Amino acid sequence: MLSTILVAAAENSEHAEEAAINPYIIGAVALGILFSLLFILLAFGKGREHT
Repeated sequence: MLSTILVAAAENSEHAEEAAINPYIIGAVALGILFSLLFILLAFGKGREHT
């Protein structure tokens, strides 16, 4: 399935002169996901004692 998506994206990018999705949006979404995962990790670690 991933290869099908990549092939479709590659074919679409050959014909497009400009990026279909703004790279800053992709970076912001990735950063948001990483920060949310970090917050979840820290939230679960609050109740544990340190050894």
